[in-house]
Amino acid sequence: MFINNFDPVAFQVFSLDIRWYSLSYIFGLIFGWIYCQKILIKDNLKKKLFDDYILYIIIGIIVGGRLGYVLIYNPIYYIENLKEILMIWNGGMSFHGALAGITLSTIIFCKKNNENIFYFLDLVSLSAPIGIFFGRISNFINSELYGRETDVVWSVKFIQIDNLDRHPSQIYEAFFEGIILFIILNFLYNKSIFRPGTISSLFLIFYSIFRFTIEFLREPDAHIGLVYLNMTMGQIISILTIMIGLILIYFPKDVKR
Repeated sequence: MFINNFDPVAFQVFSLDIRWYSLSYIFGLIFGWIYCQKILIKDNLKKKLFDDYILYIIIGIIVGGRLGYVLIYNPIYYIENLKEILMIWNGGMSFHGALAGITLSTIIFCKKNNENIFYFLDLVSLSAPIGIFFGRISNFINSELYGRETDVVWSVKFIQIDNLDRHPSQIYEAFFEGIILFIILNFLYNKSIFRPGTISSLFLIFYSIFRFTIEFLREPDAHIGLVYLNMTMGQIISILTIMIGLILIYFPKDVKR
């Protein structure tokens, strides 16, 4: 059993708190950008376009992630506290909302530059597990999105939450949604010739399978609980994204890598 009592603040710059959660976004974007630029993208024109695309990704993540959390997980609270919607430093981001935001920003970017949407979504899908890994580790440090009570030998006591021994569900997600997903998608990308969009579809499918499964070990959101058929909100959304991924496999358009 491990005692978790980490400080969510990594360090301070004057009076400004620099939190692990913020650093996870920064490192995820930086390492994802490096991986795409140095490993995945071969065409110099595409490399230049990808530099411009990064800003769209950042906007999509922040706006989509925040609005997704507000609308899906806690709409009543934010209707009564509208000003807090902008206070993202207080926490509250949704992966699925960020996914929707990135998709929309990619559509806008590609329409503007006359590029294939699926090509850029595939790049995001191949590199996104890097950011997911850092994000889940920061969730663990912050004692948030913790697991259900358990007696396994590797249980964790999040003493900022309670005195119960819990599953370190954030570590499970970091491993499967981060490391394993990265290995699977990049192996398939390097060993097989797929139509653009197939990798994006497989990302939705594999991520959602991992997320759906691990949610059985993750404590449901206290203000939501179990929603339908003893499933969490995350599991219900994961079922929808699996279906979307299966549908999209049959619709990507051909384009050169």
